[in-house]
Amino acid sequence: MTRILALSGSLRKASFNTGLLRAAVTAAPAGVTIDAHTLHGVPLYDGDAEAATGVPPAVATLKDALATADALLLVTPEYNNGIPGVFKNAIDWMSRPPGGTSLFKGKPVAVIGASPGGFGTILAQDHWLPVLRTLGTRPWFEGRLMVSRAGNLFDAEGNLTDAETTKRLAEFLQGFAGSLQR
Repeated sequence: MTRILALSGSLRKASFNTGLLRAAVTAAPAGVTIDAHTLHGVPLYDGDAEAATGVPPAVATLKDALATADALLLVTPEYNNGIPGVFKNAIDWMSRPPGGTSLFKGKPVAVIGASPGGFGTILAQDHWLPVLRTLGTRPWFEGRLMVSRAGNLFDAEGNLTDAETTKRLAEFLQGFAGSLQR
């Protein structure tokens, strides 16, 4: 069984990206489990707080999930043409000891995202590349999924309702999971 840790980079209750994450859980191909997480409970990184109290429980949970995952799927919003601060903050926390960057080293990673704008999350996805390179991950470049005009594709609770996008998501996940088998 292939296990992919998937993180939504949004904190909104009816987030398009958390909805895309939920849809990914359902659309995962046979033999693949998507372990879905949000960033709720991850505090802002503070080295003094880390020294005083250690790794926060929400961060420890994410680190443990990453350690046992075969791959990582980042489901990223795009804020001001880049990575959301809360998402980068969570990755920064996860890269701290114990485990540190070794948890990311060689880990296959794919990035998807949904946005109300017309260009999807193309700039945020590109913005992740230097971070992923620094962490030593193996980004998967053979597929791309940017969900544009998400307000027309999700319901008021943030659930993906568009059949074509669901099909594209399933194809993306099939390709990413297939690359893990090689």
